[in-house]
Amino acid sequence: MKAEFIIVGAGSAGCAMAYRLAQAGRKVIVIEHGGTDAGPFIQMPAALSYPMNMRMYDWGYKSEPEPHLGGRRLACPRGKVIGGSSSINGMVYVRGHAMDFDHWDEQGARGWAYADVLPYFKRMESWHDSGHGGDSSWRGSDGPLHVSRGPRANPLYRAFVEAGRQAGYQVTDDYNGEKQEGFGPMEQTVWQGRRWSAANAYLRPAQRTGNVQIVRAFAQRVVISEGRATGVEVLRKGRREVIEAEREVVLAASSINSPKLLMLSGIGPGAHLAEHGIEIVADRPGVGANLQDHLEMYIQMAASQPITLYKHWNLLSKAAIGAQWLFLKRGMGASNQFESAGFIRSKAGIPYPDIQFHFLPLAVRYDGQAAAEGHGFQAHTGPMRSRSRGAVTLRSANPADDPVIRFNYMSHPEDWDEFRTCIRLTREIFAQDAFQPFVKHEIQPGEAFQTDAELDDAIREHAESAYHPCGTCRMGRADDRNAVVDPEARVIGVEGLRVADSSIFPRITNGNLNAPSIMVGEKVSDHLLGLDPLARANDEPWVHPEWKTSQR
Repeated sequence: MKAEFIIVGAGSAGCAMAYRLAQAGRKVIVIEHGGTDAGPFIQMPAALSYPMNMRMYDWGYKSEPEPHLGGRRLACPRGKVIGGSSSINGMVYVRGHAMDFDHWDEQGARGWAYADVLPYFKRMESWHDSGHGGDSSWRGSDGPLHVSRGPRANPLYRAFVEAGRQAGYQVTDDYNGEKQEGFGPMEQTVWQGRRWSAANAYLRPAQRTGNVQIVRAFAQRVVISEGRATGVEVLRKGRREVIEAEREVVLAASSINSPKLLMLSGIGPGAHLAEHGIEIVADRPGVGANLQDHLEMYIQMAASQPITLYKHWNLLSKAAIGAQWLFLKRGMGASNQFESAGFIRSKAGIPYPDIQFHFLPLAVRYDGQAAAEGHGFQAHTGPMRSRSRGAVTLRSANPADDPVIRFNYMSHPEDWDEFRTCIRLTREIFAQDAFQPFVKHEIQPGEAFQTDAELDDAIREHAESAYHPCGTCRMGRADDRNAVVDPEARVIGVEGLRVADSSIFPRITNGNLNAPSIMVGEKVSDHLLGLDPLARANDEPWVHPEWKTSQR
C-alpha cells in the first residue's frame, strides 16, 4: 500500500488537506482508527452531548489527577471517528482574534500572522448570515465549510446580548469579522440542519475525486530511514503493515496523539524516549510540551418562567424533535443551541478579549445531566489565555497504551485571579434589567460563594475542560530548540514529515479551536503542494479605542 501523501487522522485538518491534495490530482491515503460517522447521534446538531460521551466515537482520554483542582481527573474527549473531533464537538465556529495570529508570527511562526491566515479562513468558508448583519467582505462565500447561525427564537438569546449592552459592553454583529469584542449571535458549523463536520465538508468531496483512500487502521509509528519519513507502521485487522509514502507523511492526529506518535517514532525529549527504550531519531524537547487548554465553568441561573429548553427534557419531546429532524432536518434538532456569544476583556490594559461566553437557554452539563432545579439557563465562561502549561508524555513504548496527559490547570496564580473575574463579570451580566423577567436565583456556583476563597473552592470543584487542547508540537523558527515544526509545519530534524493540527499552535487562540484547526489544514496543504501562500490581506481588525484605560 502506498501513496504520494499519507495523512494520519481523518479529523479537522486531515480532511481539509486530503481535499486540497486530491483536488490537485495527488494520491492520498488517510489512516483513521475510528469508524463511520453515519447515524443521528453525530449528524443531528442538538444531540451533541451523545457522541462526546460514547467510547465508540471517542478515544476516552482523561487527564492525570490535576493537583490544583483537588486531584480530579478531567475528561479529554478526542474524536475517534471519520471527521475526528469535528464529528463530536459542539460545532461552535470561532476563527480566533487577529492578535492571536500576530502573536504566533512574533513567536517565530513567520507567515502565520492574521494578514497571512485571513485569506485561508475566507477560502474555507461558505458563510450564511441569515440576514443577521455582519460584513461579508470579511467572510468567505464559496468554501467547503458551511457556517450558519441558529434562529435565536428563544427570548433568552436576545436577553443575553441586551444584558451585555446594558452592562456597558460592545455589541458585535459578527465576532468572526472585523470586531470580535462584544456580545452577539454565535456561529455554528451546521448546514441544512446537519452537523457540517470536516468529513461532510471536505472528506466526502475528496473521496469523489478517486484520489483519496481511507484505511481503517491504528497508526503505531512513523517509519524513518536515514533521517527521512518513508511510511507509517499500522495495526490493521490484527496485522502489522507499513503504508508507504512516496513524498510525505503528515500527522494530523490531534494535540494528544500527534506528539504521542512522534515520540513512539523516536522524535521527542531524548531522556524521556531513552527511559522507554525508544531509539532517538531527533532529540526535540518540545514534543508533548506546551500543552494548553481552555478551562471553563457554567454559571447557572434558575429561571422564573418555563421558557427554557428544559420543557423538551423528556422522552416524548426528545422523540418528537428527533422525528422532525430525521424527516425534515428542521426544528430544535437542527441547532447546537449555542446561539448567542460574548467576548470581553477582563480589565483595562488588555488590548483584546480574554474572556469568552457561550450562552445556553438550559442548565445542563456536558455529560447531558440537567440541573436538578429544572428550568434554568447558563453561560459557560473562563479565561482565554491561561498561563498554565502541561505536557503529553508516553506511558510506555506500547502504542496501545494511552499517553499521560497532564494539563497542570490553574498552576499559575494569575489564572485564579482571571477566573474569579470571569465569575463576577458573568453575575453582573445576569443582574442586568434584560434578565429581570427571567432570573429566579443562581444555581451554580450559588449565591453563598462570594469571597475569593469561596470562589476558588467553586472553581476547584466545578471547572471543566472546554475540550480545546493544543500546542504540543509547537511551530517556531527552525533554530528554536523548543519548536517541533518550522513555519511550513515540517518536523525539525526529519525529512518528509509534517504535523498539521492544533498541536502546532504556538499559543491557544481566542475561542473554540475547530476553525483554526481546519485553517491549519488549508494552509499546510499549500505548503505540501509547493504553492505560494495566498496573498496577504490588509483588513484592519477593530480594537477598543480606550483599551488602555477602560475594561469596557
